[in-house]
Formats: sequence, structure tokens, C-alpha cells
Amino acid sequence: MSRPTAIAPSAPAAPLEGYGYGLLGVLVFSLTLPMTRVAVTELSPALIGLGRALLAAVPAALLLWLTRSRLPRGHEWSGVVLAAAGIVVGWPLASTLAMATVPAAHGAVFNGLLPLATAAFAAWRTGERPSAKFWIWALGGAALVMGYALRQGHGSLQTGDLWLLVAVLLGGLGYAEGGRVARTLGGARTICWALVVSAPVIAAPVAWMAARAPWPSLPVAASFAYLAFGSMFLGFFAWYRGLAVGGIAKVGQVQLLQPFMTVVAAALFFNESVDPLTYIFALAVVFIIAGGRRAIVRRAS
Repeated sequence: MSRPTAIAPSAPAAPLEGYGYGLLGVLVFSLTLPMTRVAVTELSPALIGLGRALLAAVPAALLLWLTRSRLPRGHEWSGVVLAAAGIVVGWPLASTLAMATVPAAHGAVFNGLLPLATAAFAAWRTGERPSAKFWIWALGGAALVMGYALRQGHGSLQTGDLWLLVAVLLGGLGYAEGGRVARTLGGARTICWALVVSAPVIAAPVAWMAARAPWPSLPVAASFAYLAFGSMFLGFFAWYRGLAVGGIAKVGQVQLLQPFMTVVAAALFFNESVDPLTYIFALAVVFIIAGGRRAIVRRAS
């Protein structure tokens, strides 16, 4: 990718709109790991990770056809393909493998590293140039959630944490590339095309695994449906829109809240215990997001 020759401040237009859409996307994503934890009780991680993307590709293709959406152009294709590799295939598969061995609440904390990974890929691939002050806030947020993760794990990382770290890297790549393409293609079209281009690749292995899988119970089927239509489809409408209008690095920091939303959701819906200190960590994260929001992020003109 060629380096930009001129740097200008990112447009201040609709910053609150970007944060609002970003928060809406995070609310949808916050149930992903708890729902995955339910689904892996009866279905294989590979089937869940890839199958939800194939199922979501059906309404994605229908929406593109009904709205007569244009094809991605030029540089948009590379972003769509990398977004598909990161968040359609890579992140779901890696995080589902992790959920087979670690609790949803523990896995959620590692998602707190996603904003830092997203900002790093945004700086590398999209031309955004966060200031030193921004990186200080971002590293502070990452350190906070990692400290929380180590406390949850009694000072050590667990076996599934390797898969979670892989998921974070792939998710950061997919978020940054999708946010870049969404600036010109639109948030809804970006995730729809990412799902559609992935479908031919994953259709055969998903069909093979599904033919050998047991018929799921109603709770597992409902969890799988949420993963396909919520986490893999509708949530990205808001998320990519937020990244596109508010800046990938800045709005990406909203995802620091996702671990705490997930922990609360796991407690409300799945009776997982919540340490009262969790809420103190969450308030500290809100403070970091507010500080990072004031930091300068420059974008290539």
C-alpha cells in the first residue's frame, strides 16, 4: 500500500454519531461470547465459527440484490477480502475454539485488546495517524483490561487464551479494513459483500460438518441464530458505520466497554458470577475512552 503524502486532521463531522453507532454495534457484539458458550455445548467450534457466516450470507446476498448495490471498486476489493478473512472467518473460528475451554466472561476480557489492535491496523493500512497522546490512552486501556484478565485467571493465562489472542489480531485487521472500505462503500454493503465473497469458500466444509452434526436443541439453535443474524450481520451495520464516520482508531476504543457488557450479560442470562470489582474496572474504562476521544487522530487527505 502506497504511503500518503499529505496528512490532514480527520473530519470533525458527526463525531457523536460515530460513537453512537459504535456503541450500538458493541451492544450487539457483547452477547457473542455467551451465545457461543451455549452453542459449543452441542455443536463443534468449527461448525459454529464458519456456519454462522454462511447462514448470514443468505440475508446479505438478498439485501445486496434487493437494493441493487454496486460491486466494490478497485481498492475496496482488498478491504472486503481482508475484512472477510478477519471477521467473517478468522475471528469467529478462533474465538469459538477458545470458548470450548474458557468461560465467556474470561474470554470477553481479551476483547478489550481489540481497540488497540484495530488502531494499530488503522495506522498501518488506512492512513490514520493517531497522536502520541492517543496511544498513551489506548495502551492504558489495554493494560487495564489485561490486568483484569490476569486477575480473573488468578495471575496466569489459560489454554484458550492463545486462540483469543489470535482472534484479537484477526478481528483488529477485519475491523480496520472494513471501516476503511465503509467510508466509500457504506457499512451495510461492506459486511454484506464480505459475507458473500466468503460463502463459496466455506460452503463445502460447513455442509460436510453439518451433515455429521446432531440436531441442536432449541437453546443451541437460538444461540446459533443470534450469532448469525446479530453478531455476524446486523451488528456490523452499526459498527462499520461508526468506524467510517467517527474514525477507525477513535471509535474503535468504544469496544473497551465490550468485556464488561459481556460479563454483565453472562451474569444476567447465564448465571455466571460477576466480581463487584468488575464495575470499578468498567468505570475506569469509560474514563479512558473519554480521554482518548479528545486525542488527535489524523487521516490521510
